[in-house]
This record gives sequence, C-alpha cells and structure tokens, in this order.
Amino acid sequence: MSKTPTVWPLSGFGDEIDPDPAVQAAVLLALGASHIEVRSAWGTNVSELEPEQVARLKEILDEKGLKVSAVASPIGKVDISLPVEHELERLRQIISVARGLDAKYVRIFSFFRAEHRSAEDIRGDVLVRMAALAALAEESGVVLLHENEKGIYGDTPQRVLDIMESVNSPALRIAWDNANFVQVGVKPFTEGYAMLRTYLEYFQVKDALSTTGEVVPSGQGDGELDATIAALAADGYSGFASLEPHLASAHELGGFSGPVAFGVAARAFAALAAKNGVELS
Repeated sequence: MSKTPTVWPLSGFGDEIDPDPAVQAAVLLALGASHIEVRSAWGTNVSELEPEQVARLKEILDEKGLKVSAVASPIGKVDISLPVEHELERLRQIISVARGLDAKYVRIFSFFRAEHRSAEDIRGDVLVRMAALAALAEESGVVLLHENEKGIYGDTPQRVLDIMESVNSPALRIAWDNANFVQVGVKPFTEGYAMLRTYLEYFQVKDALSTTGEVVPSGQGDGELDATIAALAADGYSGFASLEPHLASAHELGGFSGPVAFGVAARAFAALAAKNGVELS
C-alpha cells in the first residue's frame, strides 16, 4: 500500500518580492505557491490598510487564484511600557483586515524591553498583554501566531513555552522561525523542537549563520532546517510553509529580497522539502 504523500501548502511574504500585490502574486504563483502571507501592500503595513485597500487587495488575489495564509502583523513589536490597550486597538484593526482577506492566522510578537530591564522583569507585563490579545482573538475567531524574534520576550524556546503554557489559549500558537532562533544562539531543532512541537502551527522558512546572524537560503545555514523538515514530516505536520527569505535587506518591520533572491530561497527550500518527501502545493 502506498504511503499518503506529505503535502504542505506553500506561502510567502509577498512584500519581500515587490510592493505591488499583483507582482507579488505573479512571482509566488510562478514559484508554485498557493498562498500569500500579507505584511504590507503598496508599501502600507497591514496595521494601516484602509478598508478600500483591503477590498482591492482581495480582488487582486482572487483574480490570481491566491489565498491568504496569514496576516503578518507588527503587534507586540513595540516596547512593553506601552499600555495594554495600545496593541489591543491595533489588533482590532488587523483582525478586520484578516476578515477581509479570509485569513485565519495573525502573526504577532511578545514585546521589546528597555536595555536596563531583563526578560524576567517584564514577564508579568508580557503575559498580561499576551492573554488580552489572545482573548480578543478567540472572541473574534482568529488564531494568533507568536513568532520567536530576537530581542522580544519570547526569543528563546524556554520563554516561548512559558508564554504558551501561561496564556493557555487555543487562539495563541507558534509561528516557528529557525533563523530567528539561530540569531539568539539557539540550535533550533536540537534545543527547541521537542519542547515546542505541541504548539507549532505555522512554519516560517528562513535559515541563518550562527557566526554572523546573516540570513541565507534554506540548508545553507545553522538553522537545522533539514532536521526540522524531516521531523515535521514524520510528525504529520500539514500546515503552511511560508517563505520569508530576508536575503537583500531587513528592517524593523520586515525584510526585502526581490524576485530573483526570493526565487533562490524558494528553490533551496523546495529541494530540502523534496529530499524529505514533502510536496509543496
């Protein structure tokens, strides 16, 4: 009896290709993707898109036949000193964007801190905010995906687990990013995978060098992408794989690759996926 193939829907950060959603969609389709992750359109971040822009974006994606895997929001990429309501208000806006794009997932972060403050210092404030955000998401029918990003509270596997266990909400799950773990001195698969797999619901595809933190195509860095893909396939993971190459430049609210570098990243990941018996669709 033949084994059922492992198939992961392929997505990618459209704004790493070009500011124009039509160009984003064309390149993603050419690379075999069925979905797009929306962080900005026409140079405007999702937190600031007007309803008319959201409707136009949906039209463009519908015309191309692309669905939205997630809305990549900047929620939680702010200092912990801001009041709880600051990010709740922004999340309400982003949930309206997610609804307009028929997206279930919203990517978020777990707050920066001032240099003189330790992660332990801000833990209580982080958990209050993450619980409030998760409650709003649950009430609104979306799922928040916490991305492990360097410099935020949840940048190590232990602190990501702390957030998941403490908030304990079905509306808060993990967007796993190998490269970001490398950039904080973690061996992602060896030190984090078993600990966090229960909550892992979205796979952001990025690799990095441990010596410099530089982002490189999948399999060319120290992110243990090969082992991670093999384990996810063995575990029966069937969620999204979303390309976030960051190969040309990275800035606070995102990164840029351009169509050519994005293609390099996509082909590197496709080769690793195929090696591990994963089909991308």
